[in-house]
Amino acid sequence: PQVIAPVNHHVTLNKPRIDVVFVLDTTGSMGGLIQTAKEKIWSIATSMASAQPTPEIRIGLVAYRDRGDEYVTKLVDLSADLDSVYAALMDFQADGGGDTPESVNKALYDAVHGMSWSQADQAYQVIFLIGDAPPHMNYNEERYPMIVADALEKGIVINTIQCGGLSTTVAPWTQIASLGHGNFFQVDQAGGAVAFRTPYDDKIAK
Repeated sequence: PQVIAPVNHHVTLNKPRIDVVFVLDTTGSMGGLIQTAKEKIWSIATSMASAQPTPEIRIGLVAYRDRGDEYVTKLVDLSADLDSVYAALMDFQADGGGDTPESVNKALYDAVHGMSWSQADQAYQVIFLIGDAPPHMNYNEERYPMIVADALEKGIVINTIQCGGLSTTVAPWTQIASLGHGNFFQVDQAGGAVAFRTPYDDKIAK
């Protein structure tokens, strides 16, 4: 008799896709906070990666300083190789700076326009801006209200995390988060924990 092999029917479930870019101030004033900032970044990244159903997650990095420093921005493009992204993150050191404002606008611009964001309709795309100082608004460059508008057109949410307690940082950080349909958080100078509810939870669950 003829033996008929069973047919395996595979049901392909579409995994949630997450693209997350962390934009990190690496100027000298972050020296006492940069390790805590790195830990926050990786805590957020791993909480996203361990969501259920397990997402396809890519992570990118933008380190920024200011004009006249060793670099203004340094980019690590979105990648699913989380080990290499982690290694790059750990390599970032705090140095440079000098005046209080930093090249936040350039960093945000590069995060929005310099990354290979997913073109998938259902991808959840988010930026976390992490730093302690406000943006230079006296440079001849695109400024954050326009950059955030560009992000929204691409479907990118922007959250901000303020390190330390510099009062001049609060207004731009809260405005960027508000314009970017995101949330504003603070990490105190001692590196205390933030109460953080990841804003992707509802979308991933859905």
